[in-house]
Amino acid sequence: MNQDNIAINVQRAVKRYGTFTALKEISLSIYDNEFFTLLGPSGCGKTTLLRMIAGFEDVTEGAIQLFGQEIETLPPNKRPVNTVFQNYALFPHMSILDNVAFGLEMLGRSKSEARAKAGEMLELVQLSQFAKRKPSQLSGGQQQRVALARALAPQPKVLLLDEPLSALDLKLRKAMQIELKHLQRETGITFIFVTHDQEEALTMSDRIAVMSAGELQQLGSPRDIYEAPRNMFVADFIGETNLLEVSVDDIQNGRATCHLGGGHELTCNEVQGIGVGAKVHMSLRPERLFISEAAKETASLRGKVVENIFVGTDISTIVDLADGPNFIVRTSNSDRGNKRIFEPGSDVFVNMELGAARLLVD
Repeated sequence: MNQDNIAINVQRAVKRYGTFTALKEISLSIYDNEFFTLLGPSGCGKTTLLRMIAGFEDVTEGAIQLFGQEIETLPPNKRPVNTVFQNYALFPHMSILDNVAFGLEMLGRSKSEARAKAGEMLELVQLSQFAKRKPSQLSGGQQQRVALARALAPQPKVLLLDEPLSALDLKLRKAMQIELKHLQRETGITFIFVTHDQEEALTMSDRIAVMSAGELQQLGSPRDIYEAPRNMFVADFIGETNLLEVSVDDIQNGRATCHLGGGHELTCNEVQGIGVGAKVHMSLRPERLFISEAAKETASLRGKVVENIFVGTDISTIVDLADGPNFIVRTSNSDRGNKRIFEPGSDVFVNMELGAARLLVD
């Protein structure tokens, strides 16, 4: 993306509450018309950063710029951003149309102009037919869309979303993920989305910033974050993985030869910063592994099937390596390819796709 097209630029931002440091020199750029997600566990600092962008929290050190202009000294109502919270905070005595129009009237729009714009926004979120209803007459998902319409009505340059889907049930949450991404593309507004849900982040985002303990762990596309985690935290937090302790024995031609418990040996791509003799961790995604009766040309590890766990779309097989760690191997629940599910007690080999093993900077 063009560096001149940066919507939000966070430069070495620090946030302290007394002696506690909630954010530790965070630097990142968010591009115009991007769906950007701040992802991490509770207490990692993602909501604090969002509130600093919104103006609800002061910046202790560093700077935040919006389209090249510093905004940390501007009060929230003077910033061209809007926020959608977990609590939709709709006015119960007002109709849906009036809820959306109210903020526009507070900004100085005439009543007729505000109601006309509110009608456009309700059409955008497909709620025009409910314009006269009160919030209590709508479902949770519909109320969430009203809150979105209200936040989008003033046409902010940036929309901040603080876990707005957390109160919805699973099926509705998945539907709203698609709808949010569609809205972002249709409006062209920069979305900054906060969540602790990894699948949510992978589904919607153009880029993801993974945070932990007030620090930025990794920044990249969903595929980069998932397929090439930088460290053990990212690998473990994003999706399911096998984390193995390994020692690096040799590096040649960009390939690292490693061994793990029980004398098992694996080869993977070299990672900058990890040299011969290093004791680090390796990540192996379960879906990049497969089980066979005989060793294959790719790396094969001998083990015994412990258990098969049915999880709907997939079957997870736990394999105990001889004198080594356990492995989880995931097989899709499909007859295509004549995939065999080995019974507990079976002697098998765990094989991996080329490029499946990833060394981690711990």
